[in-house]
Amino acid sequence: MKMVKKYAGVMLCAAVSLSLAACGPQESSSEKTSSKGSELVVWEDKEKSIGIKDAVAEFEKEHDIKVKVVEKPYAQQIEDLRMDGPAGTGPDVLTMPGDQIGTAVTEGLIKELNVEKDVQSLYTDASIQSQMVDQKLYGLPKAVETTVLFYNKDLISEDELPQTLEEWYDYSKKTADGSKFGFLALFDQIYYAQSVMGGYGGYIFGKDKDGNDDPSDLGINNEGAVKGAELIQKFYQDGLFPAGIVGEQGINVLESLFTEGKAAAIISGPWNVEAFSKAGIDYGITKLPKLENGKNMSSFIGVKSYNVSAFSKHAELAQELAVFLANEKNSKKRYEQTKEVPAVQSLASDTAIMKSEAARAVTEQSRFSEQTPNIPEMNEIWTPADSALQTIATGKTDPKKALDQAAETAKGQMKAKHSGT
Repeated sequence: MKMVKKYAGVMLCAAVSLSLAACGPQESSSEKTSSKGSELVVWEDKEKSIGIKDAVAEFEKEHDIKVKVVEKPYAQQIEDLRMDGPAGTGPDVLTMPGDQIGTAVTEGLIKELNVEKDVQSLYTDASIQSQMVDQKLYGLPKAVETTVLFYNKDLISEDELPQTLEEWYDYSKKTADGSKFGFLALFDQIYYAQSVMGGYGGYIFGKDKDGNDDPSDLGINNEGAVKGAELIQKFYQDGLFPAGIVGEQGINVLESLFTEGKAAAIISGPWNVEAFSKAGIDYGITKLPKLENGKNMSSFIGVKSYNVSAFSKHAELAQELAVFLANEKNSKKRYEQTKEVPAVQSLASDTAIMKSEAARAVTEQSRFSEQTPNIPEMNEIWTPADSALQTIATGKTDPKKALDQAAETAKGQMKAKHSGT
């Protein structure tokens, strides 16, 4: 997932402000019994349908139906569903980021799933929680991802790897000369910067008494967040990060520097494993480093899931397909084809999967990761936080002032857009 930034959630499908049509058509009893010969449509992620090819064929044979698989970028599928669902041209099953669940539920775009607890217990706690809104389940996890550290073995060996971010700062100080660099990261974006800020005690939302995200408690400008941002600013101010990695094109610059052998290490994700391999880089992958306080850098856990469209005419069959695609057997098969780390608990110790350095790194880093908030208010955090971090990176203002402004802006937007939720 290269920076998915549209997130959130609370169930408002029954609210007066939403039309009845927004909740999608309901499946009648006659529809439940007439699925034979029907066609289900699955929206799968780009270049990932190979991972479910065998499972789809098996499901078709067992149920005497046709399953049409259409590839779409998974982060954009909800946007397409808003148009295609009401028009009757949308999917029955779609795939989406877990942090979009709340928004999808709020808008009445996906259905609550009636899945037994023993099925839910197959998945890691963090991944299944990403599918919950108000203690109700809206999807099944199919893959997890988080940021990790990639390093170029031709530039630095595993034995030489600095163990803390501060040590990476010292290494970069000796290495960076304006054309070559030591350690690089997109710290002008909260998705990456939270790894530092969170390690020092910064957070997006606090928790209420039930353990749910509390939008009234913002931690993006607390003492820990500011301390993390001050460390981040040093990398830019001291010339250890090139100016080109700030802003929208930053991710392209960062990846190019790594594939061209001009950066010893970068923070990225498993989505780049294939691209870096094709570039011919002899790289290693490991968890993120520690901080000087002894805590490991944190990260956001990304969860891809299978969800049932609220507009599906065969919702029960669509749910059955989602359960089938995400089960243990098919999750492992999907990994073998796509190399995306499964969300199934038992597969975390599967020797075939753990042979992969990337899978091991994602699994280890997940121990220090946090779930990306999936409540609608998260939509109001990304832009102000990124804007603040960019002013910090460019030295236009000090971290505390920038983060205070970001928090004030986010609170204003939440009050204006979500005060009724």
